[in-house]
Amino acid sequence: MSIPDIRKNLDTRMDQSISAFKNNLAKIRTGRANPGLLDSVQVDYYGSMVPISQVANVTLLDARTISVQPWEKGMGAKIEKAIRDSDLGLNPASMGDLIRVPMPPMSEERRKEMTKLVRQEGEGAKVAVRNLRRDANDAVKKLVKDKLASEDDQKRAEADVQKATDKHIAEIDALVTAKEQEIMAV
Repeated sequence: MSIPDIRKNLDTRMDQSISAFKNNLAKIRTGRANPGLLDSVQVDYYGSMVPISQVANVTLLDARTISVQPWEKGMGAKIEKAIRDSDLGLNPASMGDLIRVPMPPMSEERRKEMTKLVRQEGEGAKVAVRNLRRDANDAVKKLVKDKLASEDDQKRAEADVQKATDKHIAEIDALVTAKEQEIMAV
């Protein structure tokens, strides 16, 4: 593996860490409804647990209500039970075939808890990026040790790795700040 390969691999893996972090942020509840909120909810479908999105159409009715339209008649009660049993604190209501999931307003205390959760997720993403930095630097040091790269190449590569790390950490900080503002907006 060469230094450019290490750099390319590092960028790819850091971008994957950022996208995983964005995915986790989407699941954190704000005051507004978001269909992605139900992605983690599993429902029993003929003996196997599957995400709700595989057995129903999940859309927004308005800013505070998610609608779930099951594709099969008998799935409504199971979906409703799965949403109620999830740790999201939601209370779905059936209206014929349609299941409405209203978003309860969040208290100030709950908003503060959510911002703490966002910060924790952000810190976890930063740790992942820093671990990738360490792995890349170790790979470069191994190339120098095996005499496949010079010490000057090592210094340049480590500077590049640090720049990539700083860029990704700044992106994580921006995402955390934006999510905190979204949560705290009433």
